[in-house]
This record gives sequence, C-alpha cells and structure tokens, in this order.
Amino acid sequence: MRSIRLFVHKLTNWEYWPYQVLYTPVYFQYLYYVVRTRSFFFFNASNPTIKNGGFFMESKKEIYDLIPQEYYPKTLLFKSKTELNKVLKGIEENEIKFPLIAKPDIGLRGTAVKKLNTIEDLKLYIKNANFDFIIQDLIPYENEIGLFYVKLPNKEKGILTGIVAKEFLILKGNGKNTVRELLEKDPRFELQIPALEKEFPLLIDTILEENKNVNLVPYGNHCRGTKFVDASHEITPKMIETFNEICSKIDGFHFGRMDIMYNSYADLEKGKNFQIVEINGAISEPTHIYDPKHSLLYGWKELTRHFHYMYLISKANKKNGAKYLTFNEGVNEFKNHHKHYDKILEF
Repeated sequence: MRSIRLFVHKLTNWEYWPYQVLYTPVYFQYLYYVVRTRSFFFFNASNPTIKNGGFFMESKKEIYDLIPQEYYPKTLLFKSKTELNKVLKGIEENEIKFPLIAKPDIGLRGTAVKKLNTIEDLKLYIKNANFDFIIQDLIPYENEIGLFYVKLPNKEKGILTGIVAKEFLILKGNGKNTVRELLEKDPRFELQIPALEKEFPLLIDTILEENKNVNLVPYGNHCRGTKFVDASHEITPKMIETFNEICSKIDGFHFGRMDIMYNSYADLEKGKNFQIVEINGAISEPTHIYDPKHSLLYGWKELTRHFHYMYLISKANKKNGAKYLTFNEGVNEFKNHHKHYDKILEF
C-alpha cells in the first residue's frame, strides 16, 4: 500500500517526473540550436573558463578557484583513497573543524554529499569514496537559495532570472512518534526513508523529543527531500547590482545557478553574510520551477527560456574566440560522465 501511495504522489506531482520526460520540449529546442550552431556541443562555450561549460565532468575545485576566496568556504581537494592522516593534516593546517562537509569533486545531483561529524565518519567516507573528493568548512548560515545568473557577453551587466528557496528535511518531535513515523506523515519525506535507514540506522526508530528539531539532510538537494519554493519575488535592483559586482570577479562566468547559504535577504542584497556553496554552469536548472504551486506549462516555459539564454551566450562567446567541443570530444566526455556517474552511485 505504501509503495502505491508514493507512486501516485510522484505521478501526480510533476516535480518528481524523470528528466527524460520533463525535458521533452527542450530536446526539440536543442536539435534546432544544433542545426543553427552546427555543433552538438555548442554549450561548451557558455562558460569558457569552466570545463565543458559546466555541462558535465566539471571539477568543483576548479570552479571554486575562479571565485574570490571570501565568497566560499575553506575547500580542500583530495585524490581518491588518500590516507586518513594526510586528510587530517590538511584539515588541521587549514583550520577546518568538525562537523564538515565532504562531497565528490565532480558531483551529480547531491550524490555522496555528506555531513561528517567525527573522524570515524571521515574514515568511512574515505574508505568508500572511489572518486576524488572535497572537504569543506561547514557554512555557518542556516538559509539556502539557488540564484540564477545570466550575462550576455555583449552586455555590460547580467540579470537574475530566478531564486529558489530551499526548505530542508527538518522534523519536529512530539515526544510520541519515532523519526520514521514523523517521516511517514509527509510523502516528500517518506520517499527518503530508504536512504535515511542506511544513514541513520539507530535514529530512524527513535522517538523524537517534544519540540526538538532535527535536520536530517542539511544540504539543499531536491532528490534528498528538500522542498523547492519560488522566491524570485525577493529579487531587487540592489540585489542585481550586488551580484553583477560579485560575478564580474568570476572569470568567464556567464550562465548558471549559484547555490548560496545566507543570513537574511537584507544582508544578501548588500553582499554581506553569505557564502557560495557551489556554482553550476551549463547543466543548471532554473530550480524555482519545482515549487509545487507551478504548473508543468510554467516549468516548460522557464526551461526553454533559460536554454535560449545559453544558446545566445554560447554563440556570442564563439564569436569572441571560445570553442565548441568537436563531436568526438563531446562523445568522449559524455562517456566519461556516465562512467563517473556509475562510480559515484556505488558509494
């Protein structure tokens, strides 16, 4: 019965539909742009300083290196199977403290992103990570948004096309129900039970104290139970001005979504008390579309609007000297992407 209930929930809420179905209009749009650009991989030119424009196989660390240090948390890159002592030495020398965040250098929709509370957690992560990984300071701000930035190369300034606010998987205890029972009250949370059983085997069947809050997934990934809420109404002329100044310092960044943790919109507008979690390039979605209040038609409209921006930017950058991937280069990168995807899924 539970599986049927969750299937119906996913079927009647298009935010859960497979991207292969959701992106149907974009596929036709893409083929049209392929003909116009004479390239299957024109998007490589959308962000010339980011590998493949940020569409696949881009290194998070290489992107962080483009960003002024004051805008993102302390970040260290380690090769797969690096010895624990070497990782601990790097953490100590850079004054990164537990709890901390670990994630793949080449990431895929939040897979293998973990909050590590102890050295034992870190030891287990290193043991299981068959990929290069990043260790980061835990960002001290509680709120998270995704802010979409677009700047045409022939324009002096860019625009903010949308903001998505993220409501984490936070449970409030009542002193009666277990964590599992509380999760079962909300289909969005109930879908996460299999993953949470593995991550919190001792907590899942524990009764949560009355009025005690627990954040089971402290990073804003939709596939891990985070609710996406359209907060585009928070965009102001001052915020646009602030992020034009910030993004002008990020070499070659024209198109993508910045995932940001922040204190308040008032501070964010002034460029204060925030840090960039990461920047997603050509693969970025305008994730404000996944607000449950939006229709599928609205989602398609926003997807095609942003894909058109990427096409215009890529074409303009090509005229300015950027290159499209050749067909063989693109196919090889696509194959590498799927190999890497399979590797991370083993985590």
